[in-house]
Amino acid sequence: MSETAAPAPASPTQEADITSALGRRSVVLVGMMGAGKSTIGRRLAARLGLRFLDADVEIEVAHAGMTIPEIFATHGEPYFRDGEARVIARLLDGGPAVIATGGGAFMREETRNRIREKAISLWLKADIDVIMKRVKRRADRPLLQTEDPVATVSRLLEAREPVYRTADLTIASRDVPHDRIVEECLDALRGRLCAENPSDQPTTDGISVTP
Repeated sequence: MSETAAPAPASPTQEADITSALGRRSVVLVGMMGAGKSTIGRRLAARLGLRFLDADVEIEVAHAGMTIPEIFATHGEPYFRDGEARVIARLLDGGPAVIATGGGAFMREETRNRIREKAISLWLKADIDVIMKRVKRRADRPLLQTEDPVATVSRLLEAREPVYRTADLTIASRDVPHDRIVEECLDALRGRLCAENPSDQPTTDGISVTP
């Protein structure tokens, strides 16, 4: 069986159309750890000629260089989540940009509402096998410092996916070249922002649009 063809590369004019349609809004990438938000976000920002901002990096800068695990260990998760919400609010106010958020950021209603007002949200949806393959050797994931990381990720997915599903756009994050995922992101953004009837646009493997 032949593989589904990749989306045709966006032209500079099409990319300019996306940024024009965005105006002062940002593109916010949401999803689980290991979904590729930072990797895809950097490439997407470069294609659109926008700044790329990583909310986790901005949080560390705001805490005098403390790492995310150090913030969790010193102050606890509620403190971290409060700071995360403030940082994301500030980044949204400075748009337009492509912003990668931490896995739990979109779970806070206050943050979701801000994103809805000032951005287009894009869920990079990754299954548990992809996530574990990407994060199992990393020590900077405080929520995975448990005896059974697979069970922890399963619980997080179960709790978070219904909320992630409310994002404006969904792209399947899987083991294909990064540029293919970026093209799918651009395709989805064009369909959402630039078409008169986005719901009438042809669907592409890996892409779905929230009405």
